[in-house]
Amino acid sequence: MIRVVLDTNIIVSALLQPLGPPAQVFLLALGDTVRMCVSGSIFAEYEEVIRRPRLRRTEETILSALETIRTRATWVKPSEPVRACFDPDDDVFLECAQASGASYLVTGNARDFPLRWIATEVVTPRQFLEIVAARLP
Repeated sequence: MIRVVLDTNIIVSALLQPLGPPAQVFLLALGDTVRMCVSGSIFAEYEEVIRRPRLRRTEETILSALETIRTRATWVKPSEPVRACFDPDDDVFLECAQASGASYLVTGNARDFPLRWIATEVVTPRQFLEIVAARLP
């Protein structure tokens, strides 16, 4: 099973454009082929961002997304701080990837991350979809 960490912009994009590549990645990450990994810090960021009024998501949509992530994702507790991103707030995603042994970190802002962190490759949603498609029988 492929382990993946999703940047917050993937979750937001999935909620705003339910047919786009980020939504496809989000659905894959909650299925049986790909395992989404989250930490408490990441989940808190997801919740804070998708609740922003300017995103205009209904409470039902917000609660449904959060509950799905809460119950379907693999939870990890990073034990080592990471300082590798252009924006220090993004380091939590690398910490989660490192703690979970994730193969991929999917983001819409790949330039904000190193290309690779230990065993984790930083990819765009389209790249991730191509990777998964190539692995399917």
